[in-house]
Amino acid sequence: MIAPQATETKHWSFHTDLEKIGWLTINTPGASVNTLSREAIMELETLVARFEDLASSGELVGVVILSGKDSGFIAGADVSEFDAMSDFSVLPEALRRTHALFARIEALKVPVVAGIHGFCLGGGLELALACHYRIAVNDDKTRIGFPEVNLGIFPGFGGTGRSIRQAGPVDAMQIMLTGKMLKAGAARGLNLVDKLVRHRDMLRWEGRKAVLQKRKASEASWSKKLMALPLVREAVANQMRKQAGKKARKEHFPAPYALIDLFEKHGDDWKAMIRGEVDAFVPLMGSPTATNLRRVFFLSEGLKKQSLKGAKFSRVHVIGAGVMGGDIAAWCAYRGMSVTLQDLDMERIKPALDRAKKLFGKRFKKKREVDAAMLRLTADPKGTGVSRADVIIEAVVEKLEVKQAIFSGLENKMKPGAIMATNTSSIELERIAEALKDPARLIGLHFFNPVAQLPLVEVIRSRFNTDEEIGKGASFALAIGKSPVVVKSAPGFLVNRVLMPYMLGAVERVERGESKELLDAAAVAFGMPMGPIELMDTVGLDVGKSVATELGHSVPAESRFARLIAEGKLGRKSGEGFYKWENGKAIKGEAPAHADLAGLGRELVKPLVDMTEVVVGEGVVASPELADIGVIMGTGFAPFLGGPMKARADGRA
Repeated sequence: MIAPQATETKHWSFHTDLEKIGWLTINTPGASVNTLSREAIMELETLVARFEDLASSGELVGVVILSGKDSGFIAGADVSEFDAMSDFSVLPEALRRTHALFARIEALKVPVVAGIHGFCLGGGLELALACHYRIAVNDDKTRIGFPEVNLGIFPGFGGTGRSIRQAGPVDAMQIMLTGKMLKAGAARGLNLVDKLVRHRDMLRWEGRKAVLQKRKASEASWSKKLMALPLVREAVANQMRKQAGKKARKEHFPAPYALIDLFEKHGDDWKAMIRGEVDAFVPLMGSPTATNLRRVFFLSEGLKKQSLKGAKFSRVHVIGAGVMGGDIAAWCAYRGMSVTLQDLDMERIKPALDRAKKLFGKRFKKKREVDAAMLRLTADPKGTGVSRADVIIEAVVEKLEVKQAIFSGLENKMKPGAIMATNTSSIELERIAEALKDPARLIGLHFFNPVAQLPLVEVIRSRFNTDEEIGKGASFALAIGKSPVVVKSAPGFLVNRVLMPYMLGAVERVERGESKELLDAAAVAFGMPMGPIELMDTVGLDVGKSVATELGHSVPAESRFARLIAEGKLGRKSGEGFYKWENGKAIKGEAPAHADLAGLGRELVKPLVDMTEVVVGEGVVASPELADIGVIMGTGFAPFLGGPMKARADGRA
C-alpha cells in the first residue's frame, strides 16, 4: 500500500487519504478571509504539478478543495496587491500565468471538486469554476458572485468564459455586470453550483462521493447558449449597453462596457472569451476609476475595524415613528434586533409598521422570514422597552426643546451601559445634553434617508463623550450592517454641512429661472447619483429648510422654496415639491441642451467640495480620507473620483 501524501505551504495544506483522495485546504495566514495572492497562486502551481504526477502514477483519484476558515471559501484576489499589479509590465504575464494554471486544473485526469461555504467571490469563484464539480452549503452565509465591477474591473482569471459556459451568456453577464452576490440556491439554479448540502461538515462527505463517482458539471443548455450566436449576440450586447447606461456612464465606469465589448466579440466561444480577458482587463486595472475605487474599498474596510471587543446588542428602542425613526426601527429588526418603536399613539406607529412589512417583503424571499422580522418589531406607545434596551435612539422632530425633554425623562429609566443616542441631523449634541445629569452618555447616531439604502451612520462625538461611548456607537452601527464615520459635534456635522451649500446653491439658480431638469442632469453627468433639486425633494423641503436654518442659511419668505413649504408641497413624501412625484419617482420635463453638461455639474458641486475642505480644516473629521468616505457614503458623491478631497487634489473637482 502506498503511504498517504502530505504537504504544507504558507497558504495551502494537502494530504491524501487511504482512498487516494487528495484534500487541499486554503488558509491565508493572518487574515480573516482567504484570498488568492500572487504567493498563494505560485504555491498552487507547485501543488498542481504534484497532482499531475500523482494522477499519472495512479496515486491520486481526485482532489477536493476546501477552506480552513469559518468566513468562507475564497473572497477573491488580494486587493492589496492591485496597485502593484496594475503595472503594464507585470499584469499581462501574471494573468496569462493564472489562466494557464486554472486550465491545468481543468485538464487534470482526475476529478477536482470545490467545497464551498461562506464567501466564494471573484477569483475564488473563478478557481471553483475551473474545478470539475462544485458543492455549496445552502445557508444564509454562503455568497457566490463576481463583485469585481465594484472595483472598476471584471473577472480576469478566466471567469468570464467559464461562467458563460456554465450559466449561459445572459445570466453570466448579468452576474458580472451587476456584481450581485448570489445565495447558494440561486447559484445552483444558474448552474454555477452542482450540489447543495445543509451543513459545512457535509462538504467532506459529498466531496468524497463526487470524486469516487467521477462527477462532472454539465454546461448551460443549448437554449441558453443560443443567445450567444452571432446573429443574436449583437442585439443582446446592445441591450446590455442600454441597461448599463441606466446605472453608470461609460466615461465614469468603463468596466461594464469593456466586458460587453468582449462578450460581443467572443461570446460564442468561452475559451476565446478567456483569451480575450487579458487585453481588455489590463487597461482597466490601472485606470483612474479602478485606482479610486480601490481607495474607496480600503477606506470602507477601515471603518469596519472600529468595533469594540465584546460589544453586543440585541434590543433597540426607537422613539419617534416618523419616516426616519420608523425606518431605523425597521432596519434594526431586519438585521435581527428585537425592536420596540415608541410614539404618542398607535395611529402614528402603524404607518411605520406598514413600511417595515414592505421592506421585509422586498428583502426576504420567504413569508416565514417576513413574519419573523415583524415579530421582532413591536409597537410600544408607552415606552416600556426603554428599561430593557441596549440602544435607545431618539428620532423625533428637529426641535431642541423636544429632544431635551425626551432625554431628561430617559436618563433614570435606562439600564447601565445602554447607548443613549440622538438621530439629530444638525443640532449640536452639547445643546441637547444640557438637561442631562451625565451629558457624557449622549452620543449621536445620524442615519440617512432612505435608511435601507444609504450605508453611512455619522457617530457624533460631543466634548463630553469618552472613547468607550463612541466605540459602542460605532460597534452598534457595524452590528446592523452600517458604516460608522466618527464626526465632531458641530452644526450639520459632516454630510449635511457639505450638502446644504450644494443644494441651496442649486435651489437659488432655479429661483433665478434656470431649469431644474438641466441642473439635475448636469450633476448626474458629473457623477452624482441624483441631482440637487431631486435630492432636496427626496430629503423633504421642510427638513431642508430646518437644516439650512440651523446652519445659518437664510430661506427668504418670498422664495419659491418657502412658498412650496407653506403650501404643504414638501417633496416626495407629499407627492409634490419642486417636482411632482408618482410611485416614488420624480416627473421630469425635458432638460434643455447644454454644451458642457459635466462642466456645469462640476460648477454645481464646487460648493460641496469647498465646504468639505472647510470641515476637514476645522477638525470635524479626523482626516481628509474620512471626509471622502463619509461624503461618498452619505451623499453618493462620485466614488470613481475617490471623494471630494481626492477629486480636488487630482484637479477633477
